[in-house]
Amino acid sequence: MRRISRRSLLIVGVAAAAMPAAAQAWPAKPVRIVVPFGPGGPADVYGRILGQALSDALKQQFVIDNKPGAGAVIGSDIVAKAPPDGYTLLVMSNTHTTNETLLANKPYALMRDLAAVTPVNSSDLVMVVHPSVQARTLAEFIALAKASPGKLSYASSGPGTPYHMAGELFKAMSGTDILHVPHKGSGEARNAVMGGHVQMMFDAVTAMKGNVEAGQVRALATTGDGRSAVLPDVPTVSEAGVPGYQATIWLGIMAPKGTPAEVIGRLNAEVGKIIAMPVVREAWARQGAVPMAMTPAEFDAYLRRDIEKWAKVIQQAGIKVQ
Repeated sequence: MRRISRRSLLIVGVAAAAMPAAAQAWPAKPVRIVVPFGPGGPADVYGRILGQALSDALKQQFVIDNKPGAGAVIGSDIVAKAPPDGYTLLVMSNTHTTNETLLANKPYALMRDLAAVTPVNSSDLVMVVHPSVQARTLAEFIALAKASPGKLSYASSGPGTPYHMAGELFKAMSGTDILHVPHKGSGEARNAVMGGHVQMMFDAVTAMKGNVEAGQVRALATTGDGRSAVLPDVPTVSEAGVPGYQATIWLGIMAPKGTPAEVIGRLNAEVGKIIAMPVVREAWARQGAVPMAMTPAEFDAYLRRDIEKWAKVIQQAGIKVQ
């Protein structure tokens, strides 16, 4: 038998000892959280809240990197092609599950190239119009739209986003013809409505609440199954004239496919602790956001169901990206 030198044994021993230490070291350097939407929207706001909380909990920087554009495709593709080492994460929403049907030629596939980590929260949307619009109720707005087909317009933060889908679903269910005007982010879309350049928008209650209260826009309806606790005097779309209408925005976190299960599990657990904190739940409730908690496997199944759900809606309503 060939003798093994003491030097070789030492090298092997050091390497073996280092392997579990390296696995346990995550995060050993700053983690990049890509938000594929512009600043100011729910994904950006809640992404920053989570980033700071994770930085505090794990004693490492979690840095937000906004990469908006192409209905969230640009930023999402960056993450899909990043090394699966736990140092690049994606803040995603139901934009991503609708894009699986709307944007067949994307450079990535959601469930093939990305791994489910955890959901974050969900919130209702609110349908708002510029104060100059001659409609104070949803019924009046529908009548106005039907009287002038194609003359009214609505803003969104891009194709496939919850705001776009909420608008297209509203058009299909109300029998109206309203022009879709996509923007690079929800902040830009919001400014277009408040500036009167576009007449209407569906936006997250969490983001638009202050503008409604300041009179910069008029709220006609919210999009949940029941009235929003944040805007309790505003009726739902369903009760105000479009029975059965429902649309929300939810957020989650994904990582490149192949990211170690231990890292995904650690992230899932840490985010779960953060959103379970009473101070977080109470603050989010005041903004109309409800925390969502699932295991990575449960979130994976949730994503697959949501893809199927919106595929049926898109195909039945004939929704197309303009």
